[in-house]
Amino acid sequence: MSILVTGGAGFIGSHTVVELINAGFEPVIADNFSNSSPVVIDRIEKITGKRPTLYTGDVRDVAFLTDIFEKENIESVIHFAGYKAVGESCEKPLMYFDNNFISTIKLLEVCEKFGVKKFVFSSSATVYGIPETVPLEEGMPLSCTNPYGRTKLVIEDMLRDIYKADNSMSIMLLRYFNPIGAHESGLIGEDPAGIPNNLLPYITQVAIGRLARLGVFGNDYPTVDGTGVRDYIHVVDLAKGHVKAIEWADKNTGCEAVNLGTGNGYSVLQIVSSFEKASGMPVPYDIKPRRDGDVAENFCDPTKAKSLLGWQAEYGIEKMCIDSWNWQKNNPNGYNN
Repeated sequence: MSILVTGGAGFIGSHTVVELINAGFEPVIADNFSNSSPVVIDRIEKITGKRPTLYTGDVRDVAFLTDIFEKENIESVIHFAGYKAVGESCEKPLMYFDNNFISTIKLLEVCEKFGVKKFVFSSSATVYGIPETVPLEEGMPLSCTNPYGRTKLVIEDMLRDIYKADNSMSIMLLRYFNPIGAHESGLIGEDPAGIPNNLLPYITQVAIGRLARLGVFGNDYPTVDGTGVRDYIHVVDLAKGHVKAIEWADKNTGCEAVNLGTGNGYSVLQIVSSFEKASGMPVPYDIKPRRDGDVAENFCDPTKAKSLLGWQAEYGIEKMCIDSWNWQKNNPNGYNN
Protein backbone atom coordinates (compact mmCIF):
# COMPACT_ATOMS: atom_id res chain seq x y z
CA MET A 1 0.00 0.00 0.00
CA SER A 2 1.43 3.39 -1.00
CA ILE A 3 1.41 6.01 1.74
CA LEU A 4 2.23 9.61 0.89
CA VAL A 5 4.44 11.08 3.62
CA THR A 6 4.69 14.85 3.26
CA GLY A 7 7.80 16.21 4.95
CA GLY A 8 9.10 12.66 4.99
CA ALA A 9 12.75 13.73 5.03
CA GLY A 10 12.37 15.68 8.26
CA PHE A 11 13.21 14.56 11.79
CA ILE A 12 9.96 12.77 12.65
CA GLY A 13 9.10 12.05 9.03
CA SER A 14 12.33 10.18 8.26
CA HIS A 15 11.99 7.97 11.34
CA THR A 16 8.39 7.25 10.41
CA VAL A 17 9.40 6.28 6.86
CA VAL A 18 11.87 3.78 8.35
CA GLU A 19 9.18 2.24 10.57
CA LEU A 20 6.67 2.13 7.70
CA ILE A 21 9.16 0.24 5.53
CA ASN A 22 9.93 -2.13 8.42
CA ALA A 23 6.19 -2.78 8.77
CA GLY A 24 5.82 -3.67 5.07
CA PHE A 25 4.29 -0.43 3.79
CA GLU A 26 5.44 1.53 0.74
CA PRO A 27 6.05 5.15 1.74
CA VAL A 28 6.30 7.85 -0.91
CA ILE A 29 8.08 10.98 0.32
CA ALA A 30 7.14 14.51 -0.77
CA ASP A 31 9.56 17.13 0.55
CA ASN A 32 10.97 20.48 -0.57
CA PHE A 33 14.01 20.16 1.76
CA SER A 34 13.40 23.60 3.29
CA ASN A 35 14.31 22.17 6.70
CA SER A 36 15.79 18.78 5.82
CA SER A 37 18.50 17.20 3.67
CA PRO A 38 18.44 14.91 0.61
CA VAL A 39 21.13 12.89 2.39
CA VAL A 40 18.33 11.48 4.53
CA ILE A 41 17.08 9.38 1.62
CA ASP A 42 20.44 7.61 1.34
CA ARG A 43 20.47 7.04 5.10
CA ILE A 44 16.96 5.53 5.07
CA GLU A 45 18.05 3.15 2.33
CA LYS A 46 21.12 2.15 4.35
CA ILE A 47 19.00 1.41 7.43
CA THR A 48 16.18 -0.48 5.72
CA GLY A 49 17.76 -1.84 2.54
CA LYS A 50 14.99 -0.16 0.55
CA ARG A 51 15.08 3.26 -1.08
CA PRO A 52 11.82 5.17 -0.63
CA THR A 53 10.28 6.88 -3.63
CA LEU A 54 10.96 10.61 -3.50
CA TYR A 55 9.22 13.59 -5.10
CA THR A 56 10.88 16.97 -4.56
CA GLY A 57 8.51 19.91 -4.47
CA ASP A 58 6.12 22.08 -2.47
CA VAL A 59 2.93 20.57 -1.07
CA ARG A 60 1.13 23.85 -1.83
CA ASP A 61 1.59 23.05 -5.54
CA VAL A 62 -1.52 21.19 -6.73
CA ALA A 63 0.13 20.10 -10.00
CA PHE A 64 3.02 18.61 -8.00
CA LEU A 65 0.62 16.69 -5.74
CA THR A 66 -1.56 15.57 -8.64
CA ASP A 67 1.46 14.09 -10.39
CA ILE A 68 2.27 12.01 -7.30
CA PHE A 69 -1.30 10.74 -6.87
CA GLU A 70 -1.57 9.84 -10.55
CA LYS A 71 1.70 7.89 -10.59
CA GLU A 72 1.79 6.22 -7.18
CA ASN A 73 -1.74 4.96 -6.45
CA ILE A 74 -1.76 6.68 -3.05
CA GLU A 75 -4.11 5.09 -0.52
CA SER A 76 -3.23 6.97 2.68
CA VAL A 77 -1.52 10.21 3.69
CA ILE A 78 0.64 11.14 6.68
CA HIS A 79 0.98 14.92 6.71
CA PHE A 80 4.12 16.23 8.44
CA ALA A 81 5.02 19.09 6.09
CA GLY A 82 4.86 22.48 7.80
CA TYR A 83 6.84 25.09 9.65
CA LYS A 84 7.21 24.28 13.35
CA ALA A 85 9.16 26.92 15.34
CA VAL A 86 7.04 28.71 17.94
CA GLY A 87 9.30 31.77 18.18
CA GLU A 88 9.56 32.19 14.42
CA SER A 89 5.78 31.88 14.10
CA CYS A 90 5.38 34.87 16.43
CA GLU A 91 7.76 36.91 14.28
CA LYS A 92 6.36 35.74 10.92
CA PRO A 93 2.73 34.69 11.42
CA LEU A 94 1.73 35.23 7.79
CA MET A 95 4.48 32.90 6.63
CA TYR A 96 3.18 30.20 8.97
CA PHE A 97 -0.46 30.70 7.99
CA ASP A 98 0.43 30.59 4.30
CA ASN A 99 2.63 27.50 4.52
CA ASN A 100 0.77 25.38 7.07
CA PHE A 101 -2.82 26.20 6.12
CA ILE A 102 -2.46 26.31 2.34
CA SER A 103 -0.41 23.12 2.12
CA THR A 104 -3.04 21.24 4.11
CA ILE A 105 -5.97 22.63 2.13
CA LYS A 106 -4.35 21.79 -1.22
CA LEU A 107 -3.42 18.32 -0.02
CA LEU A 108 -6.97 17.64 1.16
CA GLU A 109 -8.37 18.89 -2.16
CA VAL A 110 -6.19 16.42 -4.05
CA CYS A 111 -7.12 13.64 -1.62
CA GLU A 112 -10.79 14.36 -2.31
CA LYS A 113 -10.22 14.35 -6.08
CA PHE A 114 -8.55 10.93 -5.94
CA GLY A 115 -10.86 9.43 -3.32
CA VAL A 116 -8.17 9.09 -0.63
CA LYS A 117 -9.95 8.97 2.72
CA LYS A 118 -7.21 7.91 5.18
CA PHE A 119 -5.42 10.92 6.64
CA VAL A 120 -3.01 11.12 9.58
CA PHE A 121 -2.20 14.65 10.72
CA SER A 122 0.89 15.74 12.62
CA SER A 123 -0.65 17.83 15.39
CA SER A 124 0.89 18.97 18.66
CA ALA A 125 0.41 19.33 22.40
CA THR A 126 0.37 23.10 21.74
CA VAL A 127 -3.37 22.76 21.01
CA TYR A 128 -3.94 22.47 24.78
CA GLY A 129 -2.73 26.05 25.23
CA ILE A 130 -1.83 26.82 28.85
CA PRO A 131 -3.60 24.03 30.74
CA GLU A 132 -4.84 24.44 34.29
CA THR A 133 -4.19 20.80 35.19
CA VAL A 134 -2.06 17.86 34.10
CA PRO A 135 -1.92 15.19 32.80
CA LEU A 136 -3.44 16.37 29.54
CA GLU A 137 -6.34 14.32 28.19
CA GLU A 138 -7.74 14.47 24.65
CA GLY A 139 -11.14 15.75 25.81
CA MET A 140 -9.77 18.81 27.59
CA PRO A 141 -10.53 22.35 26.29
CA LEU A 142 -8.32 23.46 23.41
CA SER A 143 -6.68 26.83 22.84
CA CYS A 144 -3.42 28.27 21.52
CA THR A 145 -0.86 30.84 22.59
CA ASN A 146 1.10 31.39 19.36
CA PRO A 147 0.60 31.30 15.56
CA TYR A 148 2.26 27.87 15.23
CA GLY A 149 -0.18 26.37 17.72
CA ARG A 150 -3.05 28.16 15.99
CA THR A 151 -2.21 26.48 12.69
CA LYS A 152 -2.35 23.07 14.38
CA LEU A 153 -5.65 23.81 16.14
CA VAL A 154 -7.35 25.31 13.08
CA ILE A 155 -6.24 22.37 10.92
CA GLU A 156 -7.63 19.98 13.54
CA ASP A 157 -10.94 21.90 13.36
CA MET A 158 -10.85 21.74 9.56
CA LEU A 159 -10.39 17.98 9.65
CA ARG A 160 -13.19 17.52 12.16
CA ASP A 161 -15.50 19.49 9.85
CA ILE A 162 -14.40 17.43 6.85
CA TYR A 163 -15.24 14.24 8.72
CA LYS A 164 -18.69 15.60 9.62
CA ALA A 165 -19.30 16.19 5.92
CA ASP A 166 -18.00 12.72 4.94
CA ASN A 167 -18.07 10.13 7.71
CA SER A 168 -16.47 7.53 5.46
CA MET A 169 -13.17 9.28 6.22
CA SER A 170 -10.53 7.88 8.57
CA ILE A 171 -8.76 10.83 10.19
CA MET A 172 -6.21 10.61 12.99
CA LEU A 173 -5.02 13.74 14.81
CA LEU A 174 -1.78 12.81 16.56
CA ARG A 175 -0.82 15.26 19.31
CA TYR A 176 2.92 14.99 19.92
CA PHE A 177 4.61 15.96 23.11
CA ASN A 178 8.43 16.45 23.03
CA PRO A 179 10.16 14.12 20.54
CA ILE A 180 13.86 13.53 21.15
CA GLY A 181 16.37 10.75 20.50
CA ALA A 182 17.39 9.34 17.13
CA HIS A 183 17.59 6.04 15.29
CA GLU A 184 19.98 3.78 17.16
CA SER A 185 22.14 3.42 14.02
CA GLY A 186 23.15 7.06 14.37
CA LEU A 187 22.38 7.55 10.67
CA ILE A 188 19.31 9.78 11.04
CA GLY A 189 18.45 12.29 13.75
CA GLU A 190 17.43 15.86 14.47
CA ASP A 191 19.39 18.44 12.48
CA PRO A 192 17.71 21.83 12.95
CA ALA A 193 18.64 24.74 10.73
CA GLY A 194 20.34 27.52 12.68
CA ILE A 195 20.13 27.74 16.47
CA PRO A 196 17.99 24.88 17.82
CA ASN A 197 14.58 25.76 19.25
CA ASN A 198 14.24 22.52 21.22
CA LEU A 199 16.08 21.36 24.32
CA LEU A 200 17.86 18.16 23.26
CA PRO A 201 19.45 19.35 20.02
CA TYR A 202 20.63 22.42 21.92
CA ILE A 203 22.16 20.18 24.60
CA THR A 204 23.87 17.93 22.06
CA GLN A 205 25.30 20.91 20.18
CA VAL A 206 26.72 22.27 23.45
CA ALA A 207 28.23 18.85 24.18
CA ILE A 208 29.81 18.60 20.71
CA GLY A 209 31.17 22.17 20.92
CA ARG A 210 28.98 23.90 18.35
CA LEU A 211 27.32 26.04 21.05
CA ALA A 212 28.94 27.39 24.21
CA ARG A 213 26.28 27.07 26.93
CA LEU A 214 22.67 26.02 27.40
CA GLY A 215 20.15 28.62 28.52
CA VAL A 216 17.65 27.32 31.10
CA PHE A 217 14.57 29.55 31.20
CA GLY A 218 13.38 29.80 34.79
CA ASN A 219 14.37 27.90 37.93
CA ASP A 220 11.55 29.03 40.21
CA TYR A 221 8.66 26.89 38.99
CA PRO A 222 6.84 24.69 41.55
CA THR A 223 8.61 21.55 40.26
CA VAL A 224 11.15 19.07 41.58
CA ASP A 225 14.09 21.43 40.94
CA GLY A 226 12.42 24.65 39.83
CA THR A 227 12.83 24.07 36.09
CA GLY A 228 10.03 23.31 33.66
CA VAL A 229 8.77 19.73 33.35
CA ARG A 230 7.86 18.22 29.98
CA ASP A 231 6.86 14.86 28.50
CA TYR A 232 9.75 13.63 26.31
CA ILE A 233 9.17 10.77 23.87
CA HIS A 234 11.69 8.84 21.80
CA VAL A 235 11.24 9.68 18.13
CA VAL A 236 11.24 5.97 17.22
CA ASP A 237 8.33 5.38 19.61
CA LEU A 238 6.59 8.35 17.99
CA ALA A 239 7.24 6.92 14.52
CA LYS A 240 5.76 3.59 15.54
CA GLY A 241 2.67 5.45 16.71
CA HIS A 242 2.15 6.59 13.11
CA VAL A 243 2.32 3.01 11.89
CA LYS A 244 -0.38 2.11 14.42
CA ALA A 245 -2.46 5.10 13.24
CA ILE A 246 -2.28 3.92 9.63
CA GLU A 247 -3.24 0.41 10.70
CA TRP A 248 -6.23 1.86 12.59
CA ALA A 249 -7.27 3.92 9.56
CA ASP A 250 -7.19 0.81 7.37
CA LYS A 251 -9.84 -0.85 9.54
CA ASN A 252 -11.95 2.03 10.89
CA THR A 253 -13.67 5.26 10.01
CA GLY A 254 -13.81 8.25 12.32
CA CYS A 255 -11.91 11.34 13.40
CA GLU A 256 -9.87 10.73 16.53
CA ALA A 257 -7.42 12.88 18.47
CA VAL A 258 -4.72 10.89 20.26
CA ASN A 259 -1.88 11.96 22.55
CA LEU A 260 1.51 10.45 21.77
CA GLY A 261 3.70 10.79 24.85
CA THR A 262 5.01 8.70 27.72
CA GLY A 263 2.86 10.15 30.49
CA ASN A 264 6.03 10.94 32.46
CA GLY A 265 7.46 14.38 33.08
CA TYR A 266 11.14 15.30 33.33
CA SER A 267 12.55 18.68 34.28
CA VAL A 268 15.12 20.54 32.20
CA LEU A 269 17.85 19.86 34.74
CA GLN A 270 16.89 16.18 34.95
CA ILE A 271 17.34 15.98 31.18
CA VAL A 272 20.71 17.72 31.43
CA SER A 273 21.83 15.28 34.15
CA SER A 274 20.59 12.24 32.19
CA PHE A 275 22.37 13.43 29.07
CA GLU A 276 25.66 14.06 30.89
CA LYS A 277 25.47 10.55 32.33
CA ALA A 278 24.65 8.97 28.95
CA SER A 279 27.32 10.86 27.01
CA GLY A 280 30.04 11.47 29.56
CA MET A 281 30.11 15.08 28.32
CA PRO A 282 29.57 18.19 30.46
CA VAL A 283 26.72 20.55 29.56
CA PRO A 284 27.37 23.99 31.08
CA TYR A 285 24.24 26.10 31.47
CA ASP A 286 23.02 29.51 32.60
CA ILE A 287 19.75 30.24 34.36
CA LYS A 288 17.73 32.86 32.49
CA PRO A 289 14.36 34.55 33.15
CA ARG A 290 11.18 32.64 32.42
CA ARG A 291 9.74 32.92 28.93
CA ASP A 292 6.24 34.28 28.44
CA GLY A 293 3.71 31.51 27.97
CA ASP A 294 5.80 28.73 29.50
CA VAL A 295 4.07 26.55 32.08
CA ALA A 296 5.52 24.66 35.01
CA GLU A 297 4.44 21.18 33.91
CA ASN A 298 3.17 19.68 30.69
CA PHE A 299 2.72 15.94 30.24
CA CYS A 300 0.02 13.72 28.82
CA ASP A 301 -2.31 10.91 29.72
CA PRO A 302 -1.45 8.32 27.03
CA THR A 303 -4.31 5.94 27.93
CA LYS A 304 -6.27 6.49 24.70
CA ALA A 305 -3.30 5.62 22.50
CA LYS A 306 -3.02 2.26 24.21
CA SER A 307 -6.73 1.46 24.16
CA LEU A 308 -7.48 2.70 20.62
CA LEU A 309 -4.22 1.99 18.78
CA GLY A 310 -2.55 -0.66 20.94
CA TRP A 311 0.45 1.68 21.21
CA GLN A 312 2.56 2.76 24.14
CA ALA A 313 6.03 4.23 24.45
CA GLU A 314 8.77 1.66 25.05
CA TYR A 315 11.91 3.74 25.60
CA GLY A 316 12.91 5.66 28.72
CA ILE A 317 14.88 8.85 29.12
CA GLU A 318 18.27 7.06 29.27
CA LYS A 319 17.73 5.52 25.83
CA MET A 320 16.54 8.87 24.47
CA CYS A 321 19.74 10.58 25.64
CA ILE A 322 22.06 7.77 24.48
CA ASP A 323 20.59 7.81 20.98
CA SER A 324 20.60 11.62 20.79
CA TRP A 325 24.31 11.67 21.63
CA ASN A 326 25.09 8.76 19.29
CA TRP A 327 23.54 10.74 16.43
CA GLN A 328 25.34 13.97 17.30
CA LYS A 329 28.80 12.51 17.88
CA ASN A 330 28.62 10.59 14.60
CA ASN A 331 27.31 13.66 12.79
CA PRO A 332 28.92 16.65 14.52
CA ASN A 333 27.72 19.00 11.80
CA GLY A 334 24.46 17.19 11.15
CA TYR A 335 23.88 16.07 7.58
CA ASN A 336 26.49 18.58 6.38
CA ASN A 337 29.47 16.47 7.52
